[in-house]
Amino acid sequence: MNKKQLAARGITLPEPKKAVGLYVSTLVIDGWFKSRLLVSGHGPWVDGKPIIGKLGKTMSIIDGRYAARQVGLGMLASIEAEVGLDRVVGIVKALGMVNSTADFQNQPAVIDGFSELMVEVFGKKNGIGTRSAVSMMSLPFGIAVEIEAEFIIKPRWLWLLERFVNWSKFSQR
Repeated sequence: MNKKQLAARGITLPEPKKAVGLYVSTLVIDGWFKSRLLVSGHGPWVDGKPIIGKLGKTMSIIDGRYAARQVGLGMLASIEAEVGLDRVVGIVKALGMVNSTADFQNQPAVIDGFSELMVEVFGKKNGIGTRSAVSMMSLPFGIAVEIEAEFIIKPRWLWLLERFVNWSKFSQR
């Protein structure tokens, strides 16, 4: 999947956000046959502003699902900027944290906004991984949702080889 393919599906990625602390947004663990991409917690941003609120108090489940989808779009933007979406094989694990009241119990429904985007982008086979959806009393900046994830990516050597082979086929036409 690449930005052109996403655009064909009506999905536009925002500008990737910079880390707001002493950490990296993504970390590649390259292996010979399989590599992993760890993605730090991302929050929901729209037009340069965070989506703030508390589920069960100031936000509905629909609002929360929208926020979780925005987190996914931001995460995809970070992945595209750091390693390229065409290197991603699929998602392994997501941890969804929902800023919610003590009696709110629909965290999984909120994080479904993120999970549905992953299926839309990577397909059912590669877009569904393991997942946790938990409640938090507070999240940084008052954001509604924060999600961190792990992806399987193609090893760098294989990804480069595929790009070269595709380029070679194109250049022979």
